[in-house]
Amino acid sequence: MNYATSLPWTLESLDFSRIDIQRVRQNEELFFLLCSASFVESGSDLYTHNLVDHFAGDQELQTWLSQHWEHEELQHGRALAGYVKAVWPEFDWERGFQAFWDEYGAMCTNEQLETSRGLELAARCVVETGTASLYRALNDITDEPVLKQLTHHIKSDEVRHFKHFYQHFRLYREREGFGRYKVFRAILRRVNEIKAEDGDIALRHVFNQCYPDQKDDDTAFRRVAERAHALLRRNIPAEMTVKMLLRPLDLPPRLQKAVEKPLAKIAEKLFLN
Repeated sequence: MNYATSLPWTLESLDFSRIDIQRVRQNEELFFLLCSASFVESGSDLYTHNLVDHFAGDQELQTWLSQHWEHEELQHGRALAGYVKAVWPEFDWERGFQAFWDEYGAMCTNEQLETSRGLELAARCVVETGTASLYRALNDITDEPVLKQLTHHIKSDEVRHFKHFYQHFRLYREREGFGRYKVFRAILRRVNEIKAEDGDIALRHVFNQCYPDQKDDDTAFRRVAERAHALLRRNIPAEMTVKMLLRPLDLPPRLQKAVEKPLAKIAEKLFLN
């Protein structure tokens, strides 16, 4: 099968030669966010293999993961890496990614997944919520046309991925019979993992590559990371984030409406340190 023909968009549709470099070149916070995202997305083949193993016997989900989700996620990584290389050619992306993957790849094991398949799908909804919110925020942050196009494509992909995981979550919820409390615990665990691992590790390796003389200076790293986090906090789509996070809990409409606004006020804390 030619997977490129089934992709919603292709790398070739992005014309990196049309990037208005001066609109983004001096924005270090944006560079850190884009580069760290490119690192995480570029490891999607390992995430996929772990999930395919976890859902052994579920041919429909395995096929979607390996023949669609993986290829779309890897395209995100290639597109983001290509953009970073075009705007910041002095940054050694391959070296930075290898250092990141040596650390992070070793942590991506099946043991990290929820033992319940249904609860793992709830956790996947959390991850897709985080990425959809990230790229929506990046899209709002930038006025550079090519990056605007790229982040719109990725955000749309992540929302669609969320819907697919959510559909399968509902099937497994019926099969496994777990309640809201277990779903809530699974959501909370994955939110905490995202905060503690993914973004922080990726940002740190971007920092190490940019500032090798400050590699062990945690204060200097935190200062740079906080500026990047602050940029996201100012642009995080809080309402969208909360609605997506609450979806697997399947709350009664009145309760859902009652908790959305209070949670929206603290939505940035769910994914940002």
